[in-house]
Amino acid sequence: MSTHHATPETGRTRVQQAALAVGAVFLLVGILGFIPGVTTDYDTMKFAEHHSEAKLLGVFQVSILHNIVHLLFGIAGIAMARTASTAHTFLIGGGAIYLVLWIYGLIIDHDSAANFIPVNMADNWLHFGLGIGMIALGVLLTRRTTPPTR
Repeated sequence: MSTHHATPETGRTRVQQAALAVGAVFLLVGILGFIPGVTTDYDTMKFAEHHSEAKLLGVFQVSILHNIVHLLFGIAGIAMARTASTAHTFLIGGGAIYLVLWIYGLIIDHDSAANFIPVNMADNWLHFGLGIGMIALGVLLTRRTTPPTR
């Protein structure tokens, strides 16, 4: 496996710091999704269906379920940042989940019941970026940087 070196300032490895930061951002986004004004058309928010017209920052379609998923991802990231191994798992696994969600968002009809999360095109491309970014962090921050000693 890879080597993990804690930074002297925090005692955390770089992959732990990344998982903690990503988790904190997801937690913040989940909270912001429930704040009228930050989320436009807040009064149209539904639990889980494509009729929810609420949009985080006026761009990303959200619902109560969508916000709860962000909150849970945030809690998972923060909790899994406790060790380098679980931080790596969070970033790689979470990134893979977001890539699957990206593909799902591309193939469904956004006006159908299949769009129960709900997602719009802005969400789809954000999910793609999150998926690639999380996987890249998980891989790059845990790769071996020094040759193994014999």
